[in-house]
Amino acid sequence: MTRGNQRERDRERAQARVGHKTKNSKDDGLTPEQRRERDAKALQEKAARKAAQAAPGGNNAGGRGGKSTKN
Repeated sequence: MTRGNQRERDRERAQARVGHKTKNSKDDGLTPEQRRERDAKALQEKAARKAAQAAPGGNNAGGRGGKSTKN
């Protein structure tokens, strides 16, 4: 066996990493109803920030500011 105990060490390290990481982000102590409310509130706040950011600047979505250079 040319690899020695590298394979076993790698397995031990992988097991140690699994213990530290939490892949299940739903383990936050919330019920599905509470999670829905939290997410809905976050989306509303995000939409409000985006609307507030777009409002003072006017309509700059066109790119050229309404001036046409075509003849």
